[in-house]
Amino acid sequence: MDATTITTQPINTQYDWAKQVKEFDETKAGVKGLVDAGIKKLPEFFVYPPESLENLPPKFPLELPTVDFKGVEGGRRREVVEGIRAAASGWGFFRMVNHGVPSAVMEEMLEATRMFHEQRREDKMEYYSGDSKRRVRFNTGGRIRVGVFSWRDILTCVFHDDYLDPQAIPLVCRKEVQEYVKCMIKLRETMAELLSEALGLSSDYLSRIECMKSEALASLYYPICPEPHLTLGTPKHTDTTFLTLLLQDHIGGLQILHKNQWVDVPPVPGTLIANIGDLMQIISNDKFISVEHRVLAQPFGPRVSVACFFSPSSKAADKHFGPIKELLSEESPQIYREFLCNESFTYYTINGQDVESAFPHFKL
Repeated sequence: MDATTITTQPINTQYDWAKQVKEFDETKAGVKGLVDAGIKKLPEFFVYPPESLENLPPKFPLELPTVDFKGVEGGRRREVVEGIRAAASGWGFFRMVNHGVPSAVMEEMLEATRMFHEQRREDKMEYYSGDSKRRVRFNTGGRIRVGVFSWRDILTCVFHDDYLDPQAIPLVCRKEVQEYVKCMIKLRETMAELLSEALGLSSDYLSRIECMKSEALASLYYPICPEPHLTLGTPKHTDTTFLTLLLQDHIGGLQILHKNQWVDVPPVPGTLIANIGDLMQIISNDKFISVEHRVLAQPFGPRVSVACFFSPSSKAADKHFGPIKELLSEESPQIYREFLCNESFTYYTINGQDVESAFPHFKL
Protein backbone atom coordinates (compact mmCIF):
# COMPACT_ATOMS: atom_id res chain seq x y z
CA MET A 1 0.00 0.00 0.00
CA ASP A 2 1.65 3.22 -1.17
CA ALA A 3 0.58 6.74 -0.23
CA THR A 4 0.42 7.68 -3.90
CA THR A 5 -1.93 4.84 -4.85
CA ILE A 6 -4.46 4.94 -2.00
CA THR A 7 -8.02 5.44 -3.13
CA THR A 8 -10.44 6.59 -0.49
CA GLN A 9 -14.01 7.69 -0.30
CA PRO A 10 -14.90 10.99 1.39
CA ILE A 11 -16.05 10.72 4.97
CA ASN A 12 -19.70 11.65 5.22
CA THR A 13 -20.05 13.84 8.28
CA GLN A 14 -23.80 14.17 7.76
CA TYR A 15 -24.77 10.60 8.67
CA ASP A 16 -26.21 9.83 12.09
CA TRP A 17 -23.07 8.53 13.80
CA ALA A 18 -24.70 7.99 17.20
CA LYS A 19 -27.57 6.02 15.69
CA GLN A 20 -25.32 3.76 13.63
CA VAL A 21 -22.97 3.10 16.55
CA LYS A 22 -25.88 2.41 18.89
CA GLU A 23 -27.32 -0.11 16.44
CA PHE A 24 -23.90 -1.74 16.05
CA ASP A 25 -23.31 -1.97 19.82
CA GLU A 26 -26.77 -3.38 20.42
CA THR A 27 -25.99 -6.40 18.27
CA LYS A 28 -23.20 -7.35 20.74
CA ALA A 29 -21.68 -9.25 17.82
CA GLY A 30 -18.65 -7.05 17.12
CA VAL A 31 -16.95 -6.71 13.76
CA LYS A 32 -17.20 -10.43 13.16
CA GLY A 33 -20.97 -10.04 13.28
CA LEU A 34 -20.77 -7.65 10.33
CA VAL A 35 -18.67 -10.15 8.36
CA ASP A 36 -21.04 -12.99 9.23
CA ALA A 37 -23.91 -10.83 7.95
CA GLY A 38 -22.14 -10.66 4.58
CA ILE A 39 -21.48 -6.94 4.34
CA LYS A 40 -19.67 -5.78 1.21
CA LYS A 41 -19.32 -2.09 2.11
CA LEU A 42 -17.88 -0.70 5.35
CA PRO A 43 -20.19 1.14 7.74
CA GLU A 44 -19.21 4.80 7.66
CA PHE A 45 -17.88 4.82 11.22
CA PHE A 46 -15.08 2.44 10.15
CA VAL A 47 -13.80 4.70 7.35
CA TYR A 48 -10.55 6.51 8.23
CA PRO A 49 -9.42 9.88 6.85
CA PRO A 50 -6.89 9.47 4.02
CA GLU A 51 -3.97 10.86 6.06
CA SER A 52 -4.37 8.03 8.58
CA LEU A 53 -3.96 5.44 5.82
CA GLU A 54 -0.78 6.76 4.25
CA ASN A 55 2.11 4.36 4.02
CA LEU A 56 5.74 5.47 4.01
CA PRO A 57 7.68 2.44 2.74
CA PRO A 58 11.35 2.23 3.78
CA LYS A 59 13.90 3.09 1.13
CA PHE A 60 15.83 -0.05 2.04
CA PRO A 61 14.61 -3.34 3.52
CA LEU A 62 14.61 -3.07 7.32
CA GLU A 63 14.44 -5.94 9.78
CA LEU A 64 13.33 -5.72 13.40
CA PRO A 65 16.19 -6.46 15.86
CA THR A 66 16.15 -9.99 17.27
CA VAL A 67 17.33 -10.85 20.78
CA ASP A 68 18.22 -14.49 21.44
CA PHE A 69 17.63 -15.36 25.10
CA LYS A 70 19.57 -18.62 24.93
CA GLY A 71 22.14 -18.68 27.72
CA VAL A 72 20.70 -15.63 29.46
CA GLU A 73 21.34 -17.24 32.86
CA GLY A 74 24.86 -18.13 31.84
CA GLY A 75 27.72 -16.84 29.76
CA ARG A 76 25.62 -14.89 27.22
CA ARG A 77 23.83 -12.62 29.71
CA ARG A 78 25.90 -9.52 28.93
CA GLU A 79 25.32 -10.06 25.19
CA VAL A 80 21.55 -10.39 25.74
CA VAL A 81 21.45 -7.26 27.92
CA GLU A 82 23.35 -5.28 25.30
CA GLY A 83 20.99 -6.51 22.57
CA ILE A 84 17.99 -5.35 24.59
CA ARG A 85 19.62 -1.99 25.37
CA ALA A 86 20.37 -1.32 21.70
CA ALA A 87 16.89 -2.36 20.53
CA ALA A 88 15.00 -0.55 23.31
CA SER A 89 16.93 2.66 22.72
CA GLY A 90 17.00 2.59 18.93
CA TRP A 91 13.79 0.85 17.89
CA GLY A 92 11.51 0.50 20.92
CA PHE A 93 10.64 -2.97 19.57
CA PHE A 94 12.49 -6.27 19.28
CA ARG A 95 11.80 -9.86 18.39
CA MET A 96 12.48 -12.51 21.07
CA VAL A 97 13.65 -16.07 20.42
CA ASN A 98 14.38 -18.81 22.96
CA HIS A 99 12.30 -16.83 25.44
CA GLY A 100 11.12 -19.83 27.45
CA VAL A 101 7.40 -19.81 26.62
CA PRO A 102 6.59 -23.28 25.21
CA SER A 103 5.42 -23.36 21.59
CA ALA A 104 2.43 -25.49 22.61
CA VAL A 105 1.27 -22.85 25.10
CA MET A 106 1.50 -20.12 22.44
CA GLU A 107 -0.34 -22.19 19.83
CA GLU A 108 -3.07 -23.12 22.30
CA MET A 109 -3.51 -19.44 23.29
CA LEU A 110 -3.93 -18.40 19.67
CA GLU A 111 -6.44 -21.20 19.06
CA ALA A 112 -8.36 -20.30 22.24
CA THR A 113 -8.57 -16.70 21.04
CA ARG A 114 -9.97 -17.89 17.74
CA MET A 115 -12.45 -20.17 19.50
CA PHE A 116 -13.78 -17.37 21.70
CA HIS A 117 -14.33 -14.96 18.83
CA GLU A 118 -15.78 -17.60 16.50
CA GLN A 119 -18.43 -18.76 18.97
CA ARG A 120 -22.07 -18.06 18.30
CA ARG A 121 -22.99 -14.50 19.21
CA GLU A 122 -25.28 -15.81 21.97
CA ASP A 123 -22.34 -17.53 23.68
CA LYS A 124 -20.16 -14.44 23.98
CA MET A 125 -22.54 -11.48 24.13
CA GLU A 126 -22.69 -11.54 27.96
CA TYR A 127 -19.10 -10.27 27.93
CA TYR A 128 -19.81 -7.42 25.49
CA SER A 129 -19.16 -4.11 27.24
CA GLY A 130 -17.52 -0.74 26.71
CA ASP A 131 -16.94 -0.33 30.45
CA SER A 132 -13.16 -0.18 30.96
CA LYS A 133 -13.63 -1.03 34.65
CA ARG A 134 -14.90 -4.50 33.82
CA ARG A 135 -12.01 -6.89 34.26
CA VAL A 136 -13.29 -9.25 31.55
CA ARG A 137 -14.88 -7.60 28.54
CA PHE A 138 -15.42 -8.17 24.84
CA ASN A 139 -15.86 -5.26 22.45
CA THR A 140 -14.69 -3.52 19.32
CA GLY A 141 -12.06 -1.05 20.49
CA GLY A 142 -9.82 1.60 19.06
CA ARG A 143 -11.94 4.63 18.26
CA ILE A 144 -9.45 7.38 17.44
CA ARG A 145 -12.11 10.07 17.21
CA VAL A 146 -15.87 10.35 16.97
CA GLY A 147 -16.74 8.60 13.75
CA VAL A 148 -13.90 6.07 13.44
CA PHE A 149 -13.72 2.52 14.77
CA SER A 150 -11.01 -0.10 14.22
CA TRP A 151 -11.64 -3.29 12.24
CA ARG A 152 -11.11 -5.76 15.09
CA ASP A 153 -12.71 -7.42 18.10
CA ILE A 154 -11.00 -7.75 21.50
CA LEU A 155 -11.44 -9.95 24.56
CA THR A 156 -9.64 -8.28 27.48
CA CYS A 157 -8.81 -10.02 30.77
CA VAL A 158 -7.28 -7.82 33.47
CA PHE A 159 -5.12 -9.36 36.19
CA HIS A 160 -4.63 -6.96 39.12
CA ASP A 161 -1.50 -7.88 41.08
CA ASP A 162 -1.19 -10.99 38.91
CA TYR A 163 -4.69 -12.25 39.84
CA LEU A 164 -8.06 -12.62 38.16
CA ASP A 165 -10.83 -14.90 39.42
CA PRO A 166 -10.68 -17.87 37.01
CA GLN A 167 -14.48 -18.13 37.01
CA ALA A 168 -14.64 -14.68 35.38
CA ILE A 169 -12.74 -15.89 32.31
CA PRO A 170 -14.89 -17.39 29.52
CA LEU A 171 -14.90 -21.16 29.79
CA VAL A 172 -13.97 -21.65 26.13
CA CYS A 173 -10.53 -20.09 26.74
CA ARG A 174 -10.17 -20.24 30.55
CA LYS A 175 -7.50 -22.93 30.76
CA GLU A 176 -5.40 -21.44 27.98
CA VAL A 177 -5.58 -17.87 29.32
CA GLN A 178 -4.50 -18.99 32.79
CA GLU A 179 -1.58 -21.02 31.47
CA TYR A 180 -0.44 -18.29 29.10
CA VAL A 181 -0.56 -15.60 31.79
CA LYS A 182 1.56 -17.80 34.07
CA CYS A 183 4.18 -17.89 31.33
CA MET A 184 3.90 -14.13 30.82
CA ILE A 185 4.46 -13.50 34.52
CA LYS A 186 7.54 -15.71 34.52
CA LEU A 187 8.92 -14.00 31.41
CA ARG A 188 8.11 -10.59 32.88
CA GLU A 189 10.39 -11.31 35.83
CA THR A 190 13.22 -12.11 33.43
CA MET A 191 12.48 -9.01 31.37
CA ALA A 192 12.41 -6.81 34.49
CA GLU A 193 15.92 -7.98 35.38
CA LEU A 194 17.29 -7.55 31.87
CA LEU A 195 15.71 -4.13 31.32
CA SER A 196 17.06 -2.98 34.69
CA GLU A 197 20.55 -4.12 33.75
CA ALA A 198 20.22 -2.55 30.30
CA LEU A 199 19.61 0.78 32.07
CA GLY A 200 22.70 0.25 34.22
CA LEU A 201 20.67 -0.44 37.36
CA SER A 202 20.67 -3.35 39.80
CA SER A 203 18.87 -6.34 38.31
CA ASP A 204 16.04 -6.15 40.88
CA TYR A 205 15.30 -2.45 40.39
CA LEU A 206 12.16 -2.64 38.23
CA SER A 207 10.79 -5.56 40.23
CA ARG A 208 11.21 -3.60 43.48
CA ILE A 209 9.17 -0.65 42.23
CA GLU A 210 6.44 -3.06 41.00
CA CYS A 211 5.89 -1.14 37.78
CA MET A 212 4.89 -4.30 35.85
CA LYS A 213 3.04 -6.30 38.51
CA SER A 214 -0.39 -6.29 36.78
CA GLU A 215 -1.39 -7.54 33.34
CA ALA A 216 -4.08 -6.83 30.79
CA LEU A 217 -4.31 -9.68 28.29
CA ALA A 218 -5.91 -8.57 25.01
CA SER A 219 -6.96 -11.41 22.71
CA LEU A 220 -7.44 -9.74 19.33
CA TYR A 221 -9.38 -10.95 16.30
CA TYR A 222 -9.09 -9.11 12.97
CA PRO A 223 -11.75 -10.45 10.58
CA ILE A 224 -11.37 -10.40 6.81
CA CYS A 225 -12.17 -6.87 5.60
CA PRO A 226 -14.24 -6.15 2.46
CA GLU A 227 -12.58 -2.73 1.92
CA PRO A 228 -9.19 -2.82 3.67
CA HIS A 229 -7.96 0.29 1.86
CA LEU A 230 -10.51 2.39 3.79
CA THR A 231 -9.83 1.33 7.37
CA LEU A 232 -7.25 0.00 9.85
CA GLY A 233 -7.14 -2.98 12.16
CA THR A 234 -5.49 -0.81 14.80
CA PRO A 235 -4.69 2.88 14.24
CA LYS A 236 -1.32 4.51 14.79
CA HIS A 237 -0.60 4.67 18.53
CA THR A 238 1.94 4.08 21.28
CA ASP A 239 1.30 1.74 24.20
CA THR A 240 0.45 3.62 27.36
CA THR A 241 1.88 1.15 29.90
CA PHE A 242 5.44 0.00 30.71
CA LEU A 243 5.95 -3.03 28.49
CA THR A 244 4.01 -5.13 25.98
CA LEU A 245 4.67 -8.70 24.89
CA LEU A 246 2.92 -9.67 21.65
CA LEU A 247 2.12 -13.06 20.15
CA GLN A 248 1.12 -13.15 16.45
CA ASP A 249 -0.35 -15.88 14.28
CA HIS A 250 0.89 -16.54 10.73
CA ILE A 251 -0.95 -13.60 9.12
CA GLY A 252 0.94 -10.30 9.03
CA GLY A 253 -0.22 -6.71 9.28
CA LEU A 254 1.77 -5.22 12.16
CA GLN A 255 3.89 -2.18 11.26
CA ILE A 256 6.09 0.09 13.38
CA LEU A 257 7.15 3.65 12.58
CA HIS A 258 10.96 3.71 12.46
CA LYS A 259 12.71 6.91 11.37
CA ASN A 260 9.46 8.17 9.84
CA GLN A 261 8.99 5.03 7.74
CA TRP A 262 6.50 2.21 8.28
CA VAL A 263 8.34 -1.09 8.69
CA ASP A 264 6.52 -4.42 8.36
CA VAL A 265 6.91 -6.84 11.28
CA PRO A 266 6.07 -10.20 9.71
CA PRO A 267 5.26 -13.10 12.03
CA VAL A 268 7.99 -15.64 12.75
CA PRO A 269 6.87 -18.95 14.31
CA GLY A 270 7.86 -19.43 17.94
CA THR A 271 8.82 -15.80 18.54
CA LEU A 272 7.36 -13.01 20.65
CA ILE A 273 7.56 -9.26 20.07
CA ALA A 274 8.51 -6.93 22.94
CA ASN A 275 7.80 -3.23 22.81
CA ILE A 276 8.56 -0.41 25.19
CA GLY A 277 5.57 1.54 26.54
CA ASP A 278 5.21 5.26 27.23
CA LEU A 279 5.71 4.90 30.98
CA MET A 280 8.97 3.02 30.48
CA GLN A 281 10.23 5.81 28.23
CA ILE A 282 9.37 8.34 30.94
CA ILE A 283 11.04 6.55 33.87
CA SER A 284 14.09 5.83 31.71
CA ASN A 285 14.30 9.58 30.92
CA ASP A 286 14.17 8.78 27.19
CA LYS A 287 16.94 6.17 27.31
CA PHE A 288 14.33 3.70 26.03
CA ILE A 289 11.75 4.79 23.47
CA SER A 290 8.07 4.08 22.92
CA VAL A 291 7.27 4.20 19.21
CA GLU A 292 4.13 4.36 17.14
CA HIS A 293 2.78 1.22 15.53
CA ARG A 294 -0.40 0.04 13.80
CA VAL A 295 -2.10 -2.99 12.25
CA LEU A 296 -3.34 -2.94 8.65
CA ALA A 297 -6.75 -4.33 7.74
CA GLN A 298 -6.50 -7.28 5.37
CA PRO A 299 -8.58 -8.73 2.52
CA PHE A 300 -7.83 -12.18 3.95
CA GLY A 301 -7.80 -13.69 7.40
CA PRO A 302 -8.87 -13.69 10.11
CA ARG A 303 -5.72 -12.53 11.90
CA VAL A 304 -5.32 -13.49 15.57
CA SER A 305 -2.88 -11.99 18.06
CA VAL A 306 -2.48 -11.75 21.84
CA ALA A 307 -0.97 -8.71 23.56
CA CYS A 308 0.02 -8.70 27.23
CA PHE A 309 0.28 -5.16 28.64
CA PHE A 310 2.18 -4.75 31.91
CA SER A 311 1.21 -2.03 34.39
CA PRO A 312 1.90 -1.29 38.09
CA SER A 313 0.66 -3.21 41.09
CA SER A 314 -2.25 -1.74 43.05
CA LYS A 315 0.20 -0.45 45.67
CA ALA A 316 2.57 1.08 43.12
CA ALA A 317 -0.27 2.73 41.19
CA ASP A 318 -0.86 5.00 44.20
CA LYS A 319 2.77 6.16 44.23
CA HIS A 320 4.53 8.74 42.10
CA PHE A 321 6.51 7.73 39.02
CA GLY A 322 9.06 9.85 37.24
CA PRO A 323 12.55 9.55 35.77
CA ILE A 324 14.71 7.19 37.81
CA LYS A 325 17.10 9.34 39.90
CA GLU A 326 20.07 7.05 39.25
CA LEU A 327 19.77 7.79 35.52
CA LEU A 328 20.00 11.58 35.91
CA SER A 329 23.15 13.66 35.61
CA GLU A 330 24.36 16.97 34.22
CA GLU A 331 24.67 15.27 30.85
CA SER A 332 21.22 13.68 31.23
CA PRO A 333 18.99 16.18 33.10
CA GLN A 334 15.46 15.26 34.15
CA ILE A 335 13.00 15.56 31.25
CA TYR A 336 9.71 14.59 32.88
CA ARG A 337 7.93 15.54 36.11
CA GLU A 338 6.68 13.05 38.67
CA PHE A 339 3.03 11.95 38.54
CA LEU A 340 0.69 9.24 39.72
CA CYS A 341 0.09 6.42 37.26
CA ASN A 342 -3.64 6.98 37.61
CA GLU A 343 -3.11 10.53 36.34
CA SER A 344 -1.37 9.10 33.31
CA PHE A 345 -4.11 6.57 32.56
CA THR A 346 -6.82 9.22 33.08
CA TYR A 347 -5.05 11.61 30.73
CA TYR A 348 -4.84 8.95 28.03
CA THR A 349 -8.48 8.00 28.53
CA ILE A 350 -9.66 11.59 28.17
CA ASN A 351 -7.18 12.96 25.64
CA GLY A 352 -5.29 10.06 24.11
CA GLN A 353 -7.48 9.90 21.03
CA ASP A 354 -7.15 13.61 20.31
CA VAL A 355 -3.44 14.36 20.81
CA GLU A 356 -0.45 13.41 18.69
CA SER A 357 1.61 12.55 21.76
CA ALA A 358 1.03 12.59 25.51
CA PHE A 359 4.70 13.09 26.37
CA PRO A 360 4.56 16.93 26.37
CA HIS A 361 1.92 16.76 29.12
CA PHE A 362 4.41 15.09 31.46
CA LYS A 363 7.50 17.13 30.60
CA LEU A 364 8.95 19.63 33.05
